[in-house]
Amino acid sequence: MDFARELEVALAAGRRAGDYLQAAYSDFKAIPNAPASISTEADRNSQELILTSIAAAFPNDSLCGEEGTPTLAAAKRSGDRLWVVDPIDGTRGFVMKNGEFSVMIGFVHHGKVVVGVVLEPALARTTFAMLEGGCWVQHGKGEKTRCRVTPTNELTDSVLVQSHAKRGETPWPVLAMKPCRIVETYSAGVKLAMVARGEVDMYVNTYPNFSDWDICAGDILVTEAGGQATGISGNPLRYGTPGNSQQDGLLATNGHLHSLAVAALRRERS
Repeated sequence: MDFARELEVALAAGRRAGDYLQAAYSDFKAIPNAPASISTEADRNSQELILTSIAAAFPNDSLCGEEGTPTLAAAKRSGDRLWVVDPIDGTRGFVMKNGEFSVMIGFVHHGKVVVGVVLEPALARTTFAMLEGGCWVQHGKGEKTRCRVTPTNELTDSVLVQSHAKRGETPWPVLAMKPCRIVETYSAGVKLAMVARGEVDMYVNTYPNFSDWDICAGDILVTEAGGQATGISGNPLRYGTPGNSQQDGLLATNGHLHSLAVAALRRERS
């Protein structure tokens, strides 16, 4: 089944939100020690811009988003055709003004993500994918470039991307997999796009309970670039379940490292 129209709408909605967020980001006064739970007017405005664009193109589709906005409140919340939106993923990066945030738009068909767009407004960079259409990156209005994951096949040679750790803290996935280098950034969308673009080898999210919008759009970037994304136990990811909840974490790798990473994480937790 072809999802080119859905990808076109997702990219257009992302550009609309991205234009707004570039201006909002420029005007925003930085908050240096922002909490993880912070939400802003920019989050809500971005979501409305995205959802109104999608609803205009696909009025019968279901919508899922992080913010309680009017278009979401009026929409169906579940169904075989479901749009999953995080209007600013990595809001701390936005309010701290370090550029580490993204817009994430995913389209789920019968529980499986088939379109994903991750836009980084501060860098004017968009990484996007469609089922069986590959993963691509575009800077501004430049040429599209195909994304490929890395060929790394040993955990000790790998580069792991993670959220910013507290000073002196070593997260347990690092202890488990012993990567040769660690990169830190806010935004799961940014992290997943980095895996897809071959800038890092893997990303692990160990939160026990998070939401579909935190990972949905980035999932397909990784898989269409040749990698693999599952729960940290190795179980498949599924979207649109009751509560839009994910409870098995996330492991996204270049594919070559995946079974090694699952085994290492299992040993560390046992």
